[in-house]
Amino acid sequence: MLRHVISHLRRQDWAAVCIELVVVVIGVFIGMQVSNWNEDRETNQKAAVFTQRLKADLREEAWGYEMQIGYFDEALDSAKQATDALTGKTPLSSEALLIAAYRATQFNGNTRRRATYDELISTGEIGLIHDAALRDLAMRDYTDPVIDQITQDGQHSEYRKEFRMAIPYDVQLVLADKCGDRVVPVGNYEGIAHVLDYPCVTGLSPAAIEAADAILRKNPRIVPLLQLRISDIGTDLGNLTVYYASTIREPLHRLAQEKP
Repeated sequence: MLRHVISHLRRQDWAAVCIELVVVVIGVFIGMQVSNWNEDRETNQKAAVFTQRLKADLREEAWGYEMQIGYFDEALDSAKQATDALTGKTPLSSEALLIAAYRATQFNGNTRRRATYDELISTGEIGLIHDAALRDLAMRDYTDPVIDQITQDGQHSEYRKEFRMAIPYDVQLVLADKCGDRVVPVGNYEGIAHVLDYPCVTGLSPAAIEAADAILRKNPRIVPLLQLRISDIGTDLGNLTVYYASTIREPLHRLAQEKP
């Protein structure tokens, strides 16, 4: 090509020179366009993959959100039952009291499904998610502390510590085995009900049950700490079901209803 141009210049064949230059410019332009098209195609493919991955993660987050609500509703009911029994408001058998008091200590720590979001943030590629609503939902869900806070409140509650220190460990092992959490597969919404609240029999001897009952009734800290537990769970559930209903819960629910 260069030799042709030089030859045309020597002959002062300006028309041929112009044609050669136009061909070069067009070739460079087409090459750049093809390169840009390929880059755009790869970016769009990458964006589609990350979008689908993020949606899949958020669908599991939607289930985990509802799992938290259902689980702590049941923990709250147990705390109220134990408090009412200990204060004489609603009588319970010694075994039923022990079970309710134990279940009031429980907390649920769902594993967060955030690998895709963390990858997008760490690589600075969150902009690949072109759907602004989806991007906003992910940022709210993964950065707001409300979902993790309810787990931390349960894990570090003073009532949980008091119960675990007061009741003999062998009794606690039986309670965990016979009346503890049921395992529910991720995505099983029907299984959320009665993860913690279901009929159970401890199998403990009457003497062991009565001894544990006496420990609970004689401990002056149990009722005040139960009441604090009730208040803390109520606040957390209020945040999950009311305060964050429109910004996190409802968008998660809508996404979960979409076909993958």
